[in-house]
Amino acid sequence: MTLSHYILLFILPLLGSGIVIAFVRLVRGPSLPDRVVALDLMATLIIAVSAAYSVVTDQPAYLDAAIVLALITFQGTVAFAYYLNRRGKNV
Repeated sequence: MTLSHYILLFILPLLGSGIVIAFVRLVRGPSLPDRVVALDLMATLIIAVSAAYSVVTDQPAYLDAAIVLALITFQGTVAFAYYLNRRGKNV
């Protein structure tokens, strides 16, 4: 088996199940930080799916999309941390 077969048969289904589990945490999360961490995890898993699919199809454009999504996700995480920091000082 080649790397493409391993990715298609094992890695992509595992990443997909991780996205489903993170979505359950997103829906059931008791607090806002739990939900944000679950959303961040989902974005990271989607980036991994995009990178794995890029390897399988030999299309580097998917890696570019993954990099852009990673940058946007990082900015969102920093903005949320800033929001929590500001909210903590005013309470």
